[in-house]
Amino acid sequence: MNESIRCPFGTTPSGEQVEQLTLSNGILTCRLLTFGATLRSLVVPDKDGRPVDVILGYDTLEEYRTQDGYLGAVVGRFANRIAGGRFTLNGREYTLAVNNGPNHLHGGLVGFSYQVWAVEELTADRAVLSLVSPDGQEGYPGTLRVRVTYRLEGSALSIRYEAETDRDTPCNLTNHSYFNLAGQGSGPVLDQEIALHASQYTPADGTSIPLGVLEPVSGTPMDLTRPTPIGAHLDEPFPQLELGHGYDHNFVIDGPIGQLRPAAWARCAATGIVMETETTLPGVQFYTANFLEPGRKGKGDAVYGPRHAFCLETQFFPDSPNQPGFPSCILRAGGRYDHTTCYRFSIAE
Repeated sequence: MNESIRCPFGTTPSGEQVEQLTLSNGILTCRLLTFGATLRSLVVPDKDGRPVDVILGYDTLEEYRTQDGYLGAVVGRFANRIAGGRFTLNGREYTLAVNNGPNHLHGGLVGFSYQVWAVEELTADRAVLSLVSPDGQEGYPGTLRVRVTYRLEGSALSIRYEAETDRDTPCNLTNHSYFNLAGQGSGPVLDQEIALHASQYTPADGTSIPLGVLEPVSGTPMDLTRPTPIGAHLDEPFPQLELGHGYDHNFVIDGPIGQLRPAAWARCAATGIVMETETTLPGVQFYTANFLEPGRKGKGDAVYGPRHAFCLETQFFPDSPNQPGFPSCILRAGGRYDHTTCYRFSIAE
C-alpha cells in the first residue's frame, strides 16, 4: 500500500491505532480518519484553480476524541435526537443514554463517531470502512454491521451507507461535516448562499425534538427554496429560529425517498465554489454551527466560532422511532439499509 495514502494518525487510550487515508482523483482530494470514519478535509479548486479545504477539522486525534460537535464524523446508530432517550419497538421499550439535555443524540456516549473503523478496501479514489455494533451497544437491539464507502467521482464526493442487522433496530446514519466554501478557518458563512429543495420542515420544541407535524416553509424565514444568504433571516424574531439560536432544523426533501435527488445548493461568491448536495434520504438537518464556541482551535492554526460553517446532515427525521407519522427508520432483521449522499462541486458562472 502506498504510504502516502495511508499513514498513522495516533493511538486511542485503549491502544487502538488510528490511520489517516488520503483519496485523490486529480480534481478533489479528501482525507479520512478511521476514528469515526471521519471526513477530516476536502480540498476543491476555487474559481482561480487554487485549492480550498472546505471542511472544518482538527490536527490531532485527542481533539477528535474530546471535543464536542462531531466535526466530519459518521454518526449512528441513530443520527440526531431521540426524545427522552427512549423508544418502543415490537412492544418492548428500549432505554438509551441521555447525552443532549433530556434527549439521546447521535448514537449516545460512544456512538459510531467515537469508535475505530476497519479499512476493508482502499484505492486512490475509494475507501470502504466497516464497523460492527454489537447487540445492546448503547441500548440498541441487534448486532448491526455497517459499511461506509467514500468515493471521488469527477468533481463529486459520494458517501454510501450500508447496514444489516439480525434484529429489528433503528438505523439512521449521516456524515456531520461542517462546510465553509470560503475555506475552513475563514470566518462566518453569513454571506454564503443556501437553497434547500424542501417545501416543508419539521418544527421542533426547545430541545430540538420535532412536534410531529410537517409545516410549509412558505411565508416564513424557513423558506430557503431559492438561493438566500445564510445570514439573511438567521436572527429574525421567528420562534423556531429563536429556539434553535439559528437554523438547526430538519427539512423534508422534495421527491421520493430512495431516489438520488437534489437536497441542497450552496455558493460562495468569494471563491466561486458551488456545492450541490443530493441524497436518497428523506430529510436534511440544516445547521448553522450555532453552538461552536468562539475561539475553538482548528486545523492549521485556524480559529472557529459560531456560524463559521454550515452542516447538511442527510437523514431520517429526528425522533422518528417515536413518530409514527414520519418515514420509518426501522431496519428489519434480514433487511438492508442502503443510502447515498453526494456532494458535487462546480464553479459559479
